[in-house]
Amino acid sequence: MTVAFTFPGQGSQAVGMGKGFADNFAPARAVFAEVDDALSQKLSALMFEGPQDQLTLTANAQPALMAVSLAILRVLESEAGITPAKNARFVAGHSLGEYSALAAAGSLSIADTAGLLRIRGNAMQAAVGPGVGAMAALLGLDFDAAAAVAQEAAQGEICQAANDNGGGQVVVSGSKAAVERAVELAKTKGAKRAVMLSVSAPFHCALMQPAADAMAEALSKVNINAPVVPLVGNVTAAAGSDPEAIRRNLVTQVTGIVRWRESIAYMAAQGITKFVEIGSVKVLTGLVKRIAAEAEGLSVCQPDDVTNLRAQLGV
Repeated sequence: MTVAFTFPGQGSQAVGMGKGFADNFAPARAVFAEVDDALSQKLSALMFEGPQDQLTLTANAQPALMAVSLAILRVLESEAGITPAKNARFVAGHSLGEYSALAAAGSLSIADTAGLLRIRGNAMQAAVGPGVGAMAALLGLDFDAAAAVAQEAAQGEICQAANDNGGGQVVVSGSKAAVERAVELAKTKGAKRAVMLSVSAPFHCALMQPAADAMAEALSKVNINAPVVPLVGNVTAAAGSDPEAIRRNLVTQVTGIVRWRESIAYMAAQGITKFVEIGSVKVLTGLVKRIAAEAEGLSVCQPDDVTNLRAQLGV
């Protein structure tokens, strides 16, 4: 098997996402209805109609992005016979996308995943007060150089490498003043660009510890099955299927680095030549070539992509 399924994280939400699938496919509508019921909220209406500012709220965006990914997956299953068990060797997701990956692989139920992501979104938002934290993208530095910039910029505050996205794209996260120092310092260390990001909280750094504690409690109450294919986790950048290790790593992930570059490189080294991104837009697909030059990035974000993927996978 030379295919992996990947699932995007926060930032790819937009009003109208998933509507094309809901309009055309009953299995997609069933997923959106299940998420609405699990959250006691008409989240699908917010996704399809907006407003954008409400959809962008972390507590809404996280379950919404998962819902779109799982709706698309159900359409792939019903219309093309494409499933993780039959067609993928690994699943992986970027940050919240790891929850989508686990739901796709049968490790978590859709209802439990929606509830966990609502808790995760609220807890991450509440962990740090407005204006206290920040994130910035450092472009053109490798991970070690970016991590060194973050460490130097900390000066007793929190500043950490948060996302190692590959292709010379590293995101740092932490206290606002420290992240601002990192932006200026990166420019003197050879970064092509260093820009502050418009985010609602400083994700994947030590300031998120209250959210990690909340997720430890929430995850202790849900059933986690072994995934039908191994998950390549953000924390380990390696394949795993043990439910208790998955539970622990989902807690660690809240404050830890999203090791996406290493995850893609790991899968490529295991023989993966096609990475299929399942989500609302093409976010991860463009990173594939920068990390694994011989691999191909494919995506399913519109109804027409279902037929195209079937042809590309030869199924």
